[in-house]
Parts: sequence; C-alpha cells; structure tokens
Amino acid sequence: MDFPKYNIRKFTPVQLITIPMIILVLALVSVGITWMATGMPVTPGIDFSGGIGVTIGTSDSPEEIKEYFAAYPIESIQGIDSGDGVSYLYLKFSTLDDTGYMALVSHVSDRYPDAKIDLIGESFGQTLQHQSALALLISFIGMAIVVFVIFRTFIPSLAVVISAFADIAMTAGAMNVLGIPLSLGTTAALLMLIGYSVDSDILLTTRVLKRKGAFDEKIVGAFRTGLIMTTTTFGAIAAMGIVSYIGQITIIWEISAVLLIGLAFDVMNTWLTNAGILKWYNTTEKGRFSSGKRGGA
Repeated sequence: MDFPKYNIRKFTPVQLITIPMIILVLALVSVGITWMATGMPVTPGIDFSGGIGVTIGTSDSPEEIKEYFAAYPIESIQGIDSGDGVSYLYLKFSTLDDTGYMALVSHVSDRYPDAKIDLIGESFGQTLQHQSALALLISFIGMAIVVFVIFRTFIPSLAVVISAFADIAMTAGAMNVLGIPLSLGTTAALLMLIGYSVDSDILLTTRVLKRKGAFDEKIVGAFRTGLIMTTTTFGAIAAMGIVSYIGQITIIWEISAVLLIGLAFDVMNTWLTNAGILKWYNTTEKGRFSSGKRGGA
C-alpha cells in the first residue's frame, strides 16, 4: 500500500501549525458568537433549549406536515426507524406558553389522534446543559491528567492537550456552520471524540519520546501506523453514517457526522499541530529525546 508522503523536514514548526491555528481561531469565533446568542457553544437542540416533541405515524410528506402546522413554531421533522414497518416522524416545536401548548395539542389530536407528545421545559433543558458541560469538562480534565502522568514531560504533554482541545473546538465550530444541533447524542459524540483525538496524539508522542533514532524517521513511522488506525475508524463510522442516513435515523446520523468531522480535524491537528510543537521542542536545548540526539530538524 502506498502511503501519502509526509516529509516534516521541509517545514518549520511555525509553518506546520499556521493553518491549524487559523482554523482554530475561526472556530473559536464561531463558538463565541453562538455562545453569546444562545448561552451554549453550539446551537442547542430541543434536549437543551426546551420545546415540544411530537411523534406521529403517518404517510404525510414533510411539506404537507409543515403546511398543516404553519401556525406553530415547527423547527424540524425527522424520520424514525421503528422496525415495525410503520413510518414515524418526530416533529420538534419551539417552546410555547400554556395557551399555545394546549392549542397545539388540540391541533395534533384532530389529525393524528395516536400521536405522542413530549414537553421538555426550559428549566429541565438548562439542567441538562449544566450536566453535559460538566461531563465534557471532567472528561477533558481527566484526559489531560492521564496524559501528563504518562509522559511526565510538560511540552509534549501540553501538545497532546492542545491538539485535543483544537479537535473539540473545531468540531463545535463546524457544527455551528453545518447546522448540527447540540443534543444528548451529539454531546456523547463529543465525549467519544476526546478519546479518539488523543489516540493518535499519544501514538505520535510515545514514538518520538520513547524510541531511538532520528526525529524525522520516528515521525514517519508513527504517521504510517496512525494513518491506518484513523482510516479504519473513519471507514467504520462512515458506514454507520450512511446506514443511518438511508434509514432516516437522525440521531445516529448526527453522531456519525460529528465523529467524522472530528476525526478529519484530528488528522490535521495530530500531524501538523502536535508534530509542529514536537519539532520545535526537539530543536531546543531541552529537546533531547531518548536517542540523545536532535534529529532531522
């Protein structure tokens, strides 16, 4: 198998990290704007913002449903794979006052008497927001502690943490651009992404710090192994995304999309951001790796 060429010798550390840092700044701008507008870094879905969910079994087209509910704040229509041969749709509505909610319930019952209606209050959504943010924060801090314990060297450990942070921030920015809402499912995808993002970073850093040889050779060896790992994972998640898209399983498709976006950014941040920081570290007086030499800078 022919691998893409990866010649780190041609580039300075600044050149390696320039493009990722520009994208990171743009992602943080997107996250900041969304945070000021919604109170969350990614546009919240009904799980966090509150609202009304209506599940109906119908053969009506989305256009017919939108026309029927034209007087109500319908946000989205999603297909549900029930497995019993019946076509179900999940309708999301923005939060309504008591009068509006009762009117919507009556309107739904007139045409879809067997519909299931779920009300998610704003206070409950805010509780979920805080719990999800805490879960992400604890996971990230836990990952950082483990990385520092493993390597016990500040700069290489910091490079792994910076790369993981960049993966999450860039993915969040992309979610805002692509209109993927933050739900319980996509929050779980971001939690998984923390694990995925440090996988190749730890591989790279371990190869550079623990093995003997020229710096460039160790980077290229790690790149080959890391590329195989990432490609395998990418293929599995892509297959899951295709199946969920065909089957109209929206939550699985959103999880797949977030993971695929995050993995794409992880390739860039591992082999540009992390590798660039390691190359800079290798060319300093403190950057003497296990070989006792400064390789290939």
